[in-house]
Amino acid sequence: MKVQRKTLLLIASLVWCVAGFNILRIGLLAYAPYISVFHIFLSALVFLVFQTFIFGRLVKKHTERIRGYREEYHFFLKFFDVKSFVIMAVMMTGGIYLRVSGLGPEVFIAVFYTGLGAALLLAGILFGKSYYKTVRTRNIDMETAK
Repeated sequence: MKVQRKTLLLIASLVWCVAGFNILRIGLLAYAPYISVFHIFLSALVFLVFQTFIFGRLVKKHTERIRGYREEYHFFLKFFDVKSFVIMAVMMTGGIYLRVSGLGPEVFIAVFYTGLGAALLLAGILFGKSYYKTVRTRNIDMETAK
């Protein structure tokens, strides 16, 4: 199934928003007994680290890669490269294992998942912003060409 190049940005946005929302929800549901300034600070720190050093860079890298495609239509899973799919699979497996095994205490799940989920959700929003800019730019270019 092939989609337009710009649609890959929309797919990335939807995938990352859904993942971010679900992880954030898990963290927030576990947070109630642990709400404190210290834990909120730790969640914010997790958010900043993931957003600054991982997801922010990833959004830029994949947006540039997708915009750089010469062909207009691509396989719908091409919003990621193989390396990113592997990283996502490892992260999901590790996260599920932490929760199911009990190795991650509830306070860790609350603090870490809240920060991580917020960073994932923001990455999805940033992919959506890239999609919007791409669509808007093309519409402006089409109107100018008339």
